[in-house]
Amino acid sequence: MIINWFPGHMTKSLREMEEKIKLVDAVVYVLDSRAPFSCINPELNRISEGKPVIYALNKSDLVENADISRWITKLSVNGSTAVKLNSTASNATKVLADKLKTVCAEKIEKKKAKGINAVIRAMVIGVPNSGKSTLINNLCGKAKTITGNKAGVTRGQQWVKITPQLEVLDTPGTLYPKLDNEKTALNLAFIGSIRDEVLDVHELALEMVKNEILKEPIKLRYGVEPSEDARMTLAAIARARGFLIRGGEVDEERAAYAVIDDFRKGRMGKIILEKA
Repeated sequence: MIINWFPGHMTKSLREMEEKIKLVDAVVYVLDSRAPFSCINPELNRISEGKPVIYALNKSDLVENADISRWITKLSVNGSTAVKLNSTASNATKVLADKLKTVCAEKIEKKKAKGINAVIRAMVIGVPNSGKSTLINNLCGKAKTITGNKAGVTRGQQWVKITPQLEVLDTPGTLYPKLDNEKTALNLAFIGSIRDEVLDVHELALEMVKNEILKEPIKLRYGVEPSEDARMTLAAIARARGFLIRGGEVDEERAAYAVIDDFRKGRMGKIILEKA
């Protein structure tokens, strides 16, 4: 399955991030906990080079704690650090605010010595639908940015004042200019970081049901034995769910949407696509 999605606004976003990075003290790099490696965009790495980076492993409620812990260890190297987050939970981002104070401690102390309260500025980056805007709203304690459970909701940059001493820059989700690695592209499509409108949803569901990591969760969720033939598996899911059309034929399209939605909303259980 060939997947590529890099609309024009992403090129503009990368250019604007390069300009604004000079204004910030740290970078909050939001990753979807189900596919952390696939969410690390080399272009965003390049832009954030030289700044303290905090990796926010978001949507952590969809992954086992042991898997998250291994990723925190893997990402907390070379001056970077990582925290686990579920930015839909109340006050979940306090750990992030505290971590920003830690990585910016030198600036805070220098300003304090002069009798000034330092203002920490952080840029929030990540691939589409990783939960950047939801995270910022959680930091604020109220909705200040536009959110949505699909890729590409945030289209422009926006400064948000969290407290008198903390400001963050919300940025649009940005993908790789070219998705050369098929596994990475599929993982991003599975977690909703690529607009469904540019995908063949039926084909994406076929890729999902033949993914080795998902075979057992699919068996438990739908009560069907995954087949070597992905279409047979999808048809069995359709029959198990009663997705039939005139003449008793199975409705594979409806089953495809159900499988993708069930995975994204955690109905198949806690699943990580990439082990640390």
